[in-house]
Amino acid sequence: MLTTTPSVDERITTVHRAKLCYVYVRQSSPGQVRHHQESTQLQYRLVERAVMLGWPRERIRVIDDDLGKSGAASSDRRGFQTLIAEVGLGKAGLVMSLDASRLARNNRDWHQLLELCSLFGALIADGERLYDPGAYHDRLLLGLSGIMSEAELHQIKIRLHQGERQKAARGELRMPLPAGLAQTRDGSVTLNPDEEVQERLRLVLAKFRELRSAKAVMRYLRGNHLLIPVRPVRGPAPHEVVWRAADSARVMHILKNPAYAGAYVYGRRRPDPLRRQAGSDRIGTVAVAPADWSICLQDAYPAYIEWDEFMANQRQLADNVARYDLGRPGAPRKGSALLQGIVSCGRCARRMCLRYSGPHGDFPLYACAADQSAQGGPRCQEVRALAVDGEIERLILAALTPDCIGVAIATLGEIEQEDRLVERQWSLKRERARYDAERARRQYDAVEPENRLVARSLERLWEERLRRADQIEEEYEAWRRQQAVAISDDDRQHILSVAQDLPRLWYGASTTSADRKQIVRLVIKEVTLDQKRRRGYVWIRIIWQTGAASEHWLQRRVQGYAQHADQGQVRQRIIELNGLRKMDREVAATLNEEGFRTAHGPPFSGTMVHVLRKRWQIPTVKINGTGANPPQWPDGTYSVQGAAAAIGITRQVIFDWLHKGWLSGEQLAKGMPWRIFLSPEQIIELGARVRRTTRSIREAS
Repeated sequence: MLTTTPSVDERITTVHRAKLCYVYVRQSSPGQVRHHQESTQLQYRLVERAVMLGWPRERIRVIDDDLGKSGAASSDRRGFQTLIAEVGLGKAGLVMSLDASRLARNNRDWHQLLELCSLFGALIADGERLYDPGAYHDRLLLGLSGIMSEAELHQIKIRLHQGERQKAARGELRMPLPAGLAQTRDGSVTLNPDEEVQERLRLVLAKFRELRSAKAVMRYLRGNHLLIPVRPVRGPAPHEVVWRAADSARVMHILKNPAYAGAYVYGRRRPDPLRRQAGSDRIGTVAVAPADWSICLQDAYPAYIEWDEFMANQRQLADNVARYDLGRPGAPRKGSALLQGIVSCGRCARRMCLRYSGPHGDFPLYACAADQSAQGGPRCQEVRALAVDGEIERLILAALTPDCIGVAIATLGEIEQEDRLVERQWSLKRERARYDAERARRQYDAVEPENRLVARSLERLWEERLRRADQIEEEYEAWRRQQAVAISDDDRQHILSVAQDLPRLWYGASTTSADRKQIVRLVIKEVTLDQKRRRGYVWIRIIWQTGAASEHWLQRRVQGYAQHADQGQVRQRIIELNGLRKMDREVAATLNEEGFRTAHGPPFSGTMVHVLRKRWQIPTVKINGTGANPPQWPDGTYSVQGAAAAIGITRQVIFDWLHKGWLSGEQLAKGMPWRIFLSPEQIIELGARVRRTTRSIREAS
């Protein structure tokens, strides 16, 4: 093809030869560069063809920066970018390549080159003929060449992917194994022979089963200075297990890896161009739900947990992300509201959100704002959380009371198991540190004493390992001093007594809001609230984790007696008690004994009964019934009228003196007649004072 004597094409003009000729050389992979050298040499010999077309050698530029790089994209091909820049600057008269697939494997890059060559008058040549991108038929042929090049790459990818998928369907495609698994010489997969790796992974899975939160597991590991085994895929020593500090990403990798459940999985992630990061040439990926995995072969590996537990962990991780629209409650947070994430509206069945009100933001409120956000209307309903949470607490404690002994025994067993687990982790950690120090000593002893170049390095390594072992021993002793490694008989009795007293444990200072919410979710699946179904009450429907459902009514606090649940009964009862000639305090005590409560919740008082009587126009019960007050009561005390007549002053002055404390008297209740205590001596003294005051006023006037 290259040895034929070409004729001078009339399309090559002096203008073209006045510019440079660029020969682009590319192979797709380093393996092709090593093993397919004839193809590479054939591309370099395009220089001779350029000479035959009339270009001097000194005006021919060979661009071979992209040897060993794929033509699927131009972002990583500096040689192609240089070629595009030279054509765009008008320096290129001819662009030569063995075929279109060498220049580009996608139509975007290929047509960009064609457009620039057409705009700046550059020709394109391959191993067979010359093309003018500005001519219609040549442009059509070049476009078909680019399409065939991209289609060829697509077919290659399809064949490779199908072969990979078929191999994965048999479980023979090699997948990166996590740190907890290892591959033997015969190709089989076993648990990592390192006991510390196994125990650490089992601890992570067990703590998630208990704490139900990846971040809580991470905080637990960091609090106990426990590292996580990791097997990096890339790095200076790939596939070797290294120990790293616990973080949320590493804990999530353990919890989400199906290999720890014994499953061989292919297709856990799929490409997503929208997730490509800025400045990166790698396409983004997105996780695929377990139900949509392409291949999932269970019982392919030895497992740390059962498959059902693994799937339960995935559901728990998904529920820990708060998505009310998907019915996910989210992980328990620090707020005081017990039903965060598990309460729904009894009117529209939507999930209710949570917000805090009050001057310090410490009054939780369950609100259904779906109608407001969707249609701009008023909120569906708002329910104060304190009273509802109090009722939920009462129901939970009542439900758990019969199992107090079982809870106490389970609590004691968990504490002892916790101590054994952490003690086992420290034992393995200390054993590894001692082994590393002993291994460094053996390496130092094995070197020849005269070889100081090696001996000094091994001596420093031995000293570092010894210091590390001493540091771990110090950390272990500090941990033992802080933790109750052994539970005494007194501690055991105290734990049993506390666990049997559930209210004391529930309201204890060490029990956080997140702990209470976790207990609620272990017992209750969902709660539905509706405070508009009945005036003054909140309707509560509880779906327990057992599947049973129960309904409850809770009298709520209202702003006024117009919304009070028992307004009619309270009014009728006050009228009845008032008819029995009971004072306001006696009426209030009777209402409290009968279970009535005020609109705001507190018990009734005499002042509150007086206010209600005035509002409902219930007359005051007087000592003398409906008759006028006598000057003096049977017990010798004076009425206001009688005291005014005895002293010789007006009734208003009597009220002023009572206010100032110059007279002593009492009322059985507000609205009742006064009983004023006056002795004969006080009457004479006060009368004389009145006469002196009157004479002084006359003389002054």
